[in-house]
Amino acid sequence: MYMKLLELRDKLRAGKQLLVLAESCTCGLVAAEIGQIPGVSAVFCGSMVVYRNDSKCRWLGIDAKLLDAPSVGPVSEVVTVQLARSVLQRTPEATLACAVTGHLGPDAPGGMDGVVYFAVVKLDASNSPLAVARRIHLDSPAPRNAEDSPRRVARQREAAERMIDFLNESLD
Repeated sequence: MYMKLLELRDKLRAGKQLLVLAESCTCGLVAAEIGQIPGVSAVFCGSMVVYRNDSKCRWLGIDAKLLDAPSVGPVSEVVTVQLARSVLQRTPEATLACAVTGHLGPDAPGGMDGVVYFAVVKLDASNSPLAVARRIHLDSPAPRNAEDSPRRVARQREAAERMIDFLNESLD
């Protein structure tokens, strides 16, 4: 992971990009990993952890009706893109934002266990936001129950690492 983080820092530097994050299911883990890299403060603005729907609404202005809609919900491409756009908008020095949402289990809605969305929003030359999103399914096993912390942590780590991969790919 360390080499991927160095690669991210170097790509951000080379592209003169300033990154900000909106993290839900990773609960700040991506920011914590990025923060271990020397010199990253030159390219990393910070992270907003919006784990609960109320925080998504109040802090980043995501429409509660969208979060409550059975056809959309908090773990969706639409919401993840909105999180990235909103955190970018609220961080004037940032030029690039990445957001993550996901169901790490247990007790995920049917068909959603292990589903994670990433979204990157970049400002183009005219300062217009351009969004790219991806849905993935985690490889690590689902937690058996609410007490299965090792499996849940493994899923958070996998989601964080795959988010770093997605960021690196989006900067190519």
